[in-house]
Formats: sequence, structure tokens, C-alpha cells
Amino acid sequence: MSHSKDQIKHDLSDLDSDFIRVLEDLIDALIANGVLRLTDLPPQAMAKLSERKRTRRRLQGALDLIDDEDTLL
Repeated sequence: MSHSKDQIKHDLSDLDSDFIRVLEDLIDALIANGVLRLTDLPPQAMAKLSERKRTRRRLQGALDLIDDEDTLL
């Protein structure tokens, strides 16, 4: 079965998104283990990484239906 060019581009885009997340997790692990400092990254990389983290936190907050302080009965 042959995939269309659009499908291949979509698949590649999905793989890129997953790979970016892997790289973010790797950077976080290297920082947590003291192997890398955030300031070791070029300023543009630091800015992009910080913006992705802020955006993910906002998205996560928007998806939280119950506040952490709320208790379930």
C-alpha cells in the first residue's frame, strides 16, 4: 500500500513532535543530574525550551478539571 505525500508529511510531523518531547526530557534529565546547566544552551534554545515548558504548563492547567486542593468524596 502506497502512502500519499500528505500522509507521509503528517507521519513525519508526528514523529518530529514525539522526538522533540524526547529531547526535552533528555535535557531535563541532564540538568537534573548536573551534567548540563540550562545556561549552557544558546540563548535561542533556552528561550524556545522555556516557551514550550510554559505552554505545556498552561495546557496542563487548562485540562485539570479538579484543583489539587479539592478532595474527592
